[in-house]
Amino acid sequence: MTHDAEHSQIDFSDKERGYAELAAQLTGLLQGERDLIANLANTAALIYHNLPNLNWAGFYLWHPTSQQLVLGPFQGKTACVRIELGKGVCGTAAATRQTQLVTDVHAFPGHIACDSASNSEIVIPLLHTTPTTKQELLGVLDLDSPLIARFDERDKAGLEALCAILLRSVH
Repeated sequence: MTHDAEHSQIDFSDKERGYAELAAQLTGLLQGERDLIANLANTAALIYHNLPNLNWAGFYLWHPTSQQLVLGPFQGKTACVRIELGKGVCGTAAATRQTQLVTDVHAFPGHIACDSASNSEIVIPLLHTTPTTKQELLGVLDLDSPLIARFDERDKAGLEALCAILLRSVH
């Protein structure tokens, strides 16, 4: 099941305004709560139920001991549990520490198909700056869509801003 615009509570016909409203809602939702899992769960639900044309929204958390991303809170169909660093879109975002905006996942070398209905994807690394100003990988936000080219630079900017709000709530 995908979520289209008619399920959205926020109007994304103007993406910048839509993301600004979503950021305001996320700020209010996370205010005063410091628990990582609770905040990841609410963030995934808020995004999934407000952004149109998604079939999956969630997080993979970095586990340094196993050197893998491990499934965290999400909304959508069941998903791959473990992803190796550098593998697929999520593993690439984690390894490069750069947002991966993929217009057609079938053209992405090594794409991991957890849901065959997914055709485009955006993955944002969650980077925490330590007191020594070193950036540590916390995990990634992963969004999938059944539409080719669902995500663009405006989505990238809006989602990176949401991740910054999330990171401030837990650190």
